[in-house]
Amino acid sequence: MSTSLLELKNISKRFEKKLDIAGRFARSLGAGLKEETVHAVDHVDLTINKGEVVGLVGESGCGKSTLGRVVVGLHQQSEGEKFWRGKNVAAMTADEKRAMQLEAQMIFQDPYASLNPRYRVENIIGEAPVVHGIINAKDKSAYVAEVMQRVGLDPALSRRFPHQFSGGQRARIGIARALAVKPNFLVCDEAVAALDVSIQAQVLNLFIKLREELNLTYLFISHDLGVVRHLSDRVVIMYLGRVVETAPADELFTQPNHPYTQGLLAEVPSLTVRKKDFVAIKGEIPSPLNPPTGCHFHPRCPHAASVPGNKCKTEQPLLKQIAVNRFSACHLNQ
Repeated sequence: MSTSLLELKNISKRFEKKLDIAGRFARSLGAGLKEETVHAVDHVDLTINKGEVVGLVGESGCGKSTLGRVVVGLHQQSEGEKFWRGKNVAAMTADEKRAMQLEAQMIFQDPYASLNPRYRVENIIGEAPVVHGIINAKDKSAYVAEVMQRVGLDPALSRRFPHQFSGGQRARIGIARALAVKPNFLVCDEAVAALDVSIQAQVLNLFIKLREELNLTYLFISHDLGVVRHLSDRVVIMYLGRVVETAPADELFTQPNHPYTQGLLAEVPSLTVRKKDFVAIKGEIPSPLNPPTGCHFHPRCPHAASVPGNKCKTEQPLLKQIAVNRFSACHLNQ
């Protein structure tokens, strides 16, 4: 029997910016304006098994957060199919979709902007369980106290407002809010990026503890490779809306296959490597408004010129299996 909790097939997400009346008028006068389309996520396949921690890594603007929002249903995909526990989400009833949305929760990147400043913590954490019938309104205070203790917060602080907490405490409030509806799956979007290093370690240890206690499944989105290596069972590398490599964490960090992954890992700080000059991946990540043809990484790839037939520029490489549980999208493998 399949242990797949979530499966994405050929998922794409595009954002279209239409011209307003002034823009359309200017275009009619020959201004050369046109509607713009952001290709945020481009034909992504991804499977996450129950109890697994999958790290999603890539540069800023590569579509990680957008993919996470598609996963939990905050964005509707432009193309493709999403399966939850083996069932196509598009074919679910309203009640089934509501149950799925409670099971899959998101922890947002900014612990300052993602909490309502006018709500006390008791309401931030306790409102959703009451609305969805998980608890009775009369039991809210006791339930919130229990959830706060689970994430390492003092229940005596439940009547405070978000601005009265530190950054690390706000991160824990965001985690508590997600846990309050008893989810099975958490999408953690740069959940520790805004925190000091010492606080990051505490929150990461909390994620590990919660996984063991509640049998949670994580999609952990981050640009910090050290964090991802510490927490993840499997790592997915994303570049400009596409998945370019996926592998078990230990194997990916010791033997990266895709040139982009190699470039990322080559410059991770190490105590064992000395007198090494930092050399960033050349060039800038292209705009998702006008992504390159073929392999999106080819303008920055040191190997593109050596591939016969100029395939990197003209033909999109498919994500193919290169070893057991390892996949890479590179013409060097084909």
